[in-house]
Amino acid sequence: MRLLFVSPCVEDEFFGGVQSTARLAIKGLAERQGAAEMKVLCYGPRCGCSARSSNRLCSRSKAQAAWNAARVRGWGQKLVFWHIDLLKLLPFIGRGNRRTYLFVHGIECWRPLEGFTRRLVDSVDMFLTNSEFTWRRFTEMNPRWKSSSHRTIQLGLGSPEHHIDPPGGVPAAIIIARMNAAEAYKGHRELIAAWPLVVARAPEAELWIVGGGDAAGDLQNLASASPAARHIRFFGVVTEEEKQNLLRQSRCLVLPSRGEGFGLVYLEAMRLGRPCLASIHDAGREVIGHPESGIAVEPGNLPALAAAVVELLNTDGKWQQWSSNARRRYEAEFTAAHFEKRLAGAVLEGEA
Repeated sequence: MRLLFVSPCVEDEFFGGVQSTARLAIKGLAERQGAAEMKVLCYGPRCGCSARSSNRLCSRSKAQAAWNAARVRGWGQKLVFWHIDLLKLLPFIGRGNRRTYLFVHGIECWRPLEGFTRRLVDSVDMFLTNSEFTWRRFTEMNPRWKSSSHRTIQLGLGSPEHHIDPPGGVPAAIIIARMNAAEAYKGHRELIAAWPLVVARAPEAELWIVGGGDAAGDLQNLASASPAARHIRFFGVVTEEEKQNLLRQSRCLVLPSRGEGFGLVYLEAMRLGRPCLASIHDAGREVIGHPESGIAVEPGNLPALAAAVVELLNTDGKWQQWSSNARRRYEAEFTAAHFEKRLAGAVLEGEA
């Protein structure tokens, strides 16, 4: 059984969650399917894939992507699209009698789909989503597909750590997220606004903000004007090694977002035994397992947000239990191997 996998570029410089999960998906499916029975069609304006073979076709322009799609027209029995925008290549690939899968990640599909996109989505035989929340939100916005075939394939990353370091001496909460104006739902502003309340109860508490984006300057200005300004630190874009070190030094991850379809960064924290703060409005609480491995709150309720942060900063017996639960939850459900197995079960064996 031959499989064609259509994905955004999966090179290392493209480190977004969609690309990260695509890499794991390709690896897991190829190992189970056999490399000769699988082709990958990837697209990105800065695509730099080193692979140049009959099994991987890389495109930097829309025209090149259409040309490469036409080159594999009619090939394979199953088609997996890792992003809804890439369904535009389906007419060039040709559907025929092949089974078509679409992975829905979240916000890119939380809107009414119309016109040509809707016609393309009508060609999907099975929807795959990263969380139950993503599927509910998608079908609320698009009830047309509510009764369609669907599987939830929760994400995963990495492998268990053999040794978990205790947090550093500074009571630090860390948020790791892009700071883009188009993604203002991540919770940065709410955390900055709540930090004076946190410091009033935990005088040494620090908020560590990691990431970059076009809204970083505005958020830095907002933090500078805060009465708790000296307790808020911006680290900018960091290396993977620096990120892991900051997570280890922190006491908790705080991402009170309103728009996470899943949130891989929760898993990064849980893997290291760091409890998480999520919001009640998206898939975060589904991932962290509120209240066993962390806390989900209303981000707009600043007193409640601050109180939850203070709880997670206090490394008492309750924190130790949260930490253990977070690590166990990751190891039982959310490693890369778990994700690869779930995906293969849905696509290759046709089982959840």
